[in-house]
Amino acid sequence: MYERMAWINGSGNMDSSKRLFLKTAAAALATPLAGCATTAVSFRNGVIGVDAFPPPIDVRERQQRVARAQALMHTHQIDAILLEPGSAMAYFSGIDWWRSERLVAVIIPAQGDIAVVAPHFEEPSIRELMTFGDDVRTWQEHDDPFALVNGILSDRGLAGSRRLGLEDTVRYFVPDGLRRSAPELDLVAATPVTLGCRMYKSDNELRLMRAANQVTLSAYEEVMATISEGMTGDDIKQRMNAAQAARGGKSAWSIALIGPASAYPHGTKKQAPLRRGDIVLMDAGCGVHGYKSDISRTFVLGAANSEQRTMWNHVREGQERAMVAARLGVPAGKVDDTVRAWYASLGYGPGYATPGLSHRTGHGIGMDGHEPVNFVHGETTPLAPGMCFSNEPGLYDFSRFGVRIEDCLYMTEDGAKWFTEPPDSIDAPLGRMGPVI
Repeated sequence: MYERMAWINGSGNMDSSKRLFLKTAAAALATPLAGCATTAVSFRNGVIGVDAFPPPIDVRERQQRVARAQALMHTHQIDAILLEPGSAMAYFSGIDWWRSERLVAVIIPAQGDIAVVAPHFEEPSIRELMTFGDDVRTWQEHDDPFALVNGILSDRGLAGSRRLGLEDTVRYFVPDGLRRSAPELDLVAATPVTLGCRMYKSDNELRLMRAANQVTLSAYEEVMATISEGMTGDDIKQRMNAAQAARGGKSAWSIALIGPASAYPHGTKKQAPLRRGDIVLMDAGCGVHGYKSDISRTFVLGAANSEQRTMWNHVREGQERAMVAARLGVPAGKVDDTVRAWYASLGYGPGYATPGLSHRTGHGIGMDGHEPVNFVHGETTPLAPGMCFSNEPGLYDFSRFGVRIEDCLYMTEDGAKWFTEPPDSIDAPLGRMGPVI
């Protein structure tokens, strides 16, 4: 089947190296992929594996992030921000912790050093993860941990009425406890600070995101070569997750939607085994040192019919129109408007109606698979260097099938650039890596 999908050269024949790849890829799937987890593996889209990854973010860059956050706090008149475990805590402090019913928080004051609040019995483990700072305030099981937050602010010279910013994923029990323990605190959103830092990626972050995308594209290259009639979406998903993990991708995920199920962007229970002529929509991603990939590919088992080919070509053109619209200074929402207007001219929609584009054109991406801001109507944030987005203007018809081609881009001083470049046609649906960063 796959000779009709990819690696066909100009004369319509596969060369010997491509035939060799198909044989070796099929053999690899017969053995556990996890056995390759620490080895760089060579594929057509380059060598990727843990040995080839860029280094993780270092302490110097994290300290620069804290300094940037403190500057933004002064601008927005916020005295300190509070972070619960999650991507924001890891972004600023390097502490990768989990959420439970017990308060663990990083406090970044507008002046002075960061501090950590944690249960007393967790202090040794917390200190193992700290790469800078030395102020850990601990509480016993019967203590009020929120009083420690107030103490940190006082010790940083923040007296009287204080504005404490809460990162946007902080759970309700935190502000509830703070209001009871320190009613004088003015609790506000930390978004101007956290988003003002995280939305603009450094070159180091971009290199890690490129590596994650390379892992995922390389996994696609292997798995797509093995897809055959009778497989289910779960069969394909398991192979894709294993292939990403084998290349060192963390928290690998994927979906595989066959035939009519492809019309449902995030899937449906109504799936059937793959048959020749069925369309397959795959979506997958993973993490490299905390930074995420997100790539979708749509192809056909065997030869595509005219309806499948037409919709695929429309989505591919939609991607290109989004890429051209993504110019520095342009409001992010205009990218979505541009694509949606063109789709409407073809008879899709209107708006989010199907057959048509039922979701936004793209989302922000970084340490989280979905981050602000988005390519969505009404988003006024201007595009600027360092911003990263998915570009995925899919088309869906619930009575037939759907098509999504998704590649992520990043903004530079010279405009938008691809992490992975989209495929050329439904007959060669893999694509290739974008430029080295």
